[in-house]
Amino acid sequence: MNAYYISILQGSLLTVAVSLCSLVVAVVLGLLGAGARLSGRPVPMAIGAAYTTVIRGIPDLVVMLLVFYGGTMGLNHLMEALGSKRSVDINPFAAGVLTLGFIYGAYMTETFRGAILAIPKCQAEAAWAFGMGRTQTFLRITLPQMVRYALPGFTNNWLVLIKSTALVSLIGLKEMTYISKQASAATRSPFEYLLFSAGLFLIFTSVSLYVLRKVSARYSLGTRRGQL
Repeated sequence: MNAYYISILQGSLLTVAVSLCSLVVAVVLGLLGAGARLSGRPVPMAIGAAYTTVIRGIPDLVVMLLVFYGGTMGLNHLMEALGSKRSVDINPFAAGVLTLGFIYGAYMTETFRGAILAIPKCQAEAAWAFGMGRTQTFLRITLPQMVRYALPGFTNNWLVLIKSTALVSLIGLKEMTYISKQASAATRSPFEYLLFSAGLFLIFTSVSLYVLRKVSARYSLGTRRGQL
């Protein structure tokens, strides 16, 4: 195995790191967004609806470039306005993680919102009647069932998120897609290294599917298939 393959394998670790960190951001934003949309209050509902509508309607690449280049320009203009001559550069890893998390937080919002709406309201009402608070009801009644209903959509969002990490190569982050392109340009053998990178993505998504199917089976114990 030549040095380029080893570099791509090393870059794949960065790809996994970007994916997992972005997922954490997306889940947090998804829960907050779903809570806002289901709050019954006009202002949070409007903010949640605007977030999901706007972000899902703009291409991921455009959002990525806006955050990285637009954010850098905005921060530098702000520093100039404050009288500072220092320039600010946004870290590509942080920009990639926050952008992907922000984008897929919108998709997670709809996934979690749909999952919560699938749970009969009478269950929460019964928990309140037994003296449970809203937090206790969410943790013991709503959350376990929400996970089961949300897993199909969550799985799809996660698989797309993994593949979308290739976009961070455009802002200079040296993950495996970036290294594959550099190796292809250096050796003039584009298919060899890009196919290797594609194979690694396939391994990641296949492992993810296997794990999430196991999780789905665990949360589906005691339910009928027709209810999933």
